[in-house]
Amino acid sequence: MTAATTTMERHRAWRGPTILSFGFRPFFLLGPLWAALSMMLWIPMLAGQLTLPTRFDPVTWHAHEFLFGYLGAIIAGFLLTAVPNWTGRLPVTGWPLAGLAALWLAGRVTVTVSQSLPPLAVAVVDLALVAALAMFLGREIVVGKNWRNMPVVGLLVLFGCANALFHWEAASGAYAAQGMGLRLGLAAVLMMIAVIGGRIVPSFTRNWLAKRGRGRLPTPPMHLFDQVALGLLLAALLAWVFAPFATVTGLALGLAGVVHLARMARWAGDRTFAEPLVLVLHLGYVFVPLGALAGAAEILGSGWVGAGSAQHLWMAGGIGLMTLAIMTRATLGHTGRELTAGRGTMAIYAAVILAVLARIAAGAWPEWAGVLHSLSGASWIAAFAGFAALYGPMLLRPRNSAV
Repeated sequence: MTAATTTMERHRAWRGPTILSFGFRPFFLLGPLWAALSMMLWIPMLAGQLTLPTRFDPVTWHAHEFLFGYLGAIIAGFLLTAVPNWTGRLPVTGWPLAGLAALWLAGRVTVTVSQSLPPLAVAVVDLALVAALAMFLGREIVVGKNWRNMPVVGLLVLFGCANALFHWEAASGAYAAQGMGLRLGLAAVLMMIAVIGGRIVPSFTRNWLAKRGRGRLPTPPMHLFDQVALGLLLAALLAWVFAPFATVTGLALGLAGVVHLARMARWAGDRTFAEPLVLVLHLGYVFVPLGALAGAAEILGSGWVGAGSAQHLWMAGGIGLMTLAIMTRATLGHTGRELTAGRGTMAIYAAVILAVLARIAAGAWPEWAGVLHSLSGASWIAAFAGFAALYGPMLLRPRNSAV
């Protein structure tokens, strides 16, 4: 019996809500809703018009709830969907999946009302989902003998450790929004994008181009050049985590950025403009080297956009756009729709790009920062609320049903 057969049997056996039939469904709905809602809350928090009962200051809460809140949901949805395909084992469905989603929701509520709770209890609740995921996925990979994907579990564990460090820094009175916990968590996620994206971007591009006939195809991934590029990025990110202002860190980030642009040039992204669903994968990935180059420029003394704005190339650009790219593609594919981007999908991609550009412009032209920050926030809300509106019905309804 094949893995595909057993997976489909598991789906057919589930008679409960459709949203609990596959890992991507609850998390790809909850994550974007939280991305939009948390931004709606943060804008008045930053203006002093709203106070939440959280121990975190507004910027720290915002940084945490994007990196470890929103992104934690998307990582969970992606891995719960991908690992059964990697290992040939059964997916998590039904009430166990509901339990994982409940852990994520408990983390969001607990962090938001953390002012009246012990810091250790808040951290334990918030870390529960990643801990459960790491144990489950690690077991699946070991039992399935899918050793090539064990580094992904290692990065997930590192992501959880970064969240724990973030909580410790916040509880000790440090400004966690600029602390080592945030840098370590961001570095772990960027390596996930570099490793997983380095496989799926050229693979999906090759599949799409091959259907269109002759022409240049992407270089097969994970050869020596890719391994060197990943090693350089890892070294640069580790330097940034532990010595974020050192000259050697700036040089390492600059080198990693250039090498990863060269890596992308091997993926034939310039041939994908006819299908935004493929093109957006390249656009999402390009923010990884662009963020490295901007970070290098800030460390080495340009001071043009500021370190915070440069970092948003990674966070809002690399993470924001790449997660939207993955969520749209996975939702369309796993619900039986055609793999093509409609006008609504293109609009939410454009909204995220506008949010990134406006945020970077705010650093370059501080006299316009208020207007540009508002534009960035509004565009971000439009993108993720738009995803929930467009793709929520697909996530809530059975495969191949009318939307």
